[in-house]
Amino acid sequence: MSNALEGLASLRRRRPVLGDVVPVALLLLVGVVWHVREEESSAAGLAFTVALVLPLLWRRRWPVAVFAAIAAIAFAQWLADVAAFGDAALLVALYGVAVTQPRRVALAAAAVVVVGVVLAIPRWDEGNWLRGFIGLSSLAIAAYVLGTSTRTRRALVASLHERAERLERERDQQGQLAAAAERARIARELHDVVAHNVSVMIALSDGASYAVDEDPARAKSAMRTASRTGRQALGELRRLLGVLRDGDREAQFAPQPGLAQLDELLQDVRSAGVPVSYEVTGGPSRPLPAGLELAVFRIVQEALTNTLKHAGPGAEAQVRMLHGHDVLEVEVLDTGKPRPRARADGAAGLRGMRERAAVYDGELDAGPAPEGGWRVHLVLPLEPARLSA
Repeated sequence: MSNALEGLASLRRRRPVLGDVVPVALLLLVGVVWHVREEESSAAGLAFTVALVLPLLWRRRWPVAVFAAIAAIAFAQWLADVAAFGDAALLVALYGVAVTQPRRVALAAAAVVVVGVVLAIPRWDEGNWLRGFIGLSSLAIAAYVLGTSTRTRRALVASLHERAERLERERDQQGQLAAAAERARIARELHDVVAHNVSVMIALSDGASYAVDEDPARAKSAMRTASRTGRQALGELRRLLGVLRDGDREAQFAPQPGLAQLDELLQDVRSAGVPVSYEVTGGPSRPLPAGLELAVFRIVQEALTNTLKHAGPGAEAQVRMLHGHDVLEVEVLDTGKPRPRARADGAAGLRGMRERAAVYDGELDAGPAPEGGWRVHLVLPLEPARLSA
């Protein structure tokens, strides 16, 4: 029985019209055979059977209207005192109502069928009317329960499908956000590596070209420094591209620059022709995360790169670092010519500095200094929970 119902449901999903016609045709065929074999059957009974069964063709589109029409025809049949096999169509119509309608509507339809059973038993059952009532009422209840359980199952399946689709969308969105964050991180790294090292190389090359005639030794030293800077930039680019292309584990776990490499960074800037002073107040009360040290290094690097590119000849720079108990402050100040705030705020380098600071809930302010030049000020909170993570 269950296999037949599953097959019928599958047929209805694949061929909706055929799935509606086949049950009605089978019910009509059984009704005709029943009326032909019953001696007490009449042409009126066969006509009522056809009238009761045919509305089932539209039960999927208008389940309540079809049930009401069949119930009205059945009542007319009772008034005419004509026995008909087509009364079974009421059970099919009740099932259709229970599958598609709210519980209160299905209960009302089931009550109508039970009332019809109460009216029909005394008229057409000459035997034990209680047994007939129990049997027919059980069929009505079974049709109602089967319909409501099918409706509940369909609702559950629909909710599971909706939940699966929602989870899939959320997973795709999370993947897109993660990919966007990774692209932004790699873009910051590439910008900082390329912009700084290329700026240093340009400054060293310009200095070497000016000094090649008057001071060949100084020009040769500048070119050696430029070559070393280029190889360092190429190595960092290869590491980043290795992570992107092949997921190279050695590239992924290569050491990142931190506060210990600031002296080397400042020496490169000095070699490029910008005097830089470095002042450190206090010391870290606990080890700083490598990511935070990398953020500080890149922010100082980008600030000094902007000094190389925009400060002009004769500019000097100062880097000050203050290790507080729960805060780390970094200030990069140069004495170069003023730069327009709007242009600087829109630059990719400044956006990258702000993004790095925001990762650690820090604040970064960049703009013209009151005494002239350009000032970058970074404040990073040092909460124990963040540092131990």
